[in-house]
Amino acid sequence: MKIAVLVKQVVGSESSLDISPDNKWIDESNATFVMNPPDSYAIEEAMNIKEKIGEGEVVIVSMGADSVQKVIREALSKGADRGIHVQTDGTAFIDPLNTAKNIVSALDGENFDLILSGLQSDDTGMGQTGVLVGELLNMSTATLAIETDIDSEHIRVKRELESGWFQWVRLESPASISIQSGINQPRYPSLKGIMGAKKKEIKVVPLSVHETKQEVEKISIPQKSKETEIINTDIDSSVKRIVEILKSEVKVF
Repeated sequence: MKIAVLVKQVVGSESSLDISPDNKWIDESNATFVMNPPDSYAIEEAMNIKEKIGEGEVVIVSMGADSVQKVIREALSKGADRGIHVQTDGTAFIDPLNTAKNIVSALDGENFDLILSGLQSDDTGMGQTGVLVGELLNMSTATLAIETDIDSEHIRVKRELESGWFQWVRLESPASISIQSGINQPRYPSLKGIMGAKKKEIKVVPLSVHETKQEVEKISIPQKSKETEIINTDIDSSVKRIVEILKSEVKVF
């Protein structure tokens, strides 16, 4: 089975998140970039599927500036076979549809049986790219996968629904599946894996030109405010007001 895993590079949670002068993104000059944490679960699931079947290939696909090759190498050190880098000139926001179209262009001729992606990215949190890639490639798709039952014959996925409900679905091959965080325990790179990753192929594909459907108009730091309301009425009115605040403003129930 030939499996692609979509991986994104994001700003690390410990980085200073200063807003850029144009208010459209963050100032990346002092930022530390890491692999998007939810994507680690997709990589691990791909490796588990390959090991269960006993054969196949896991290919890491990532889009971004040259620095994105660091996260591709990290994934390769965990056992993935090779990488595909869709090269951009920066790490600023690119809308999900544009991203998906560029990834699909880069995958031309690859004929993957399965495409896995993390639930969403830690920076923009769109959660759309894996589904869009599947749709553009005319694949069956599933989201929020918390368990997979995949072999050379069939693809079954357990999906997380609302209110504690779950759903098993059977998908036709090829398929694109987004993986829920926590589905497995991502492995750490071994020393042998780190050394071996240096010799594995990373194919660089130039960015294609597509019409942008979305753009960031402005980002800002949440404004903090403090307001004190003194409730100084009779007991019945005070209780009624407190309950109203808990329901409509604090929203504890």
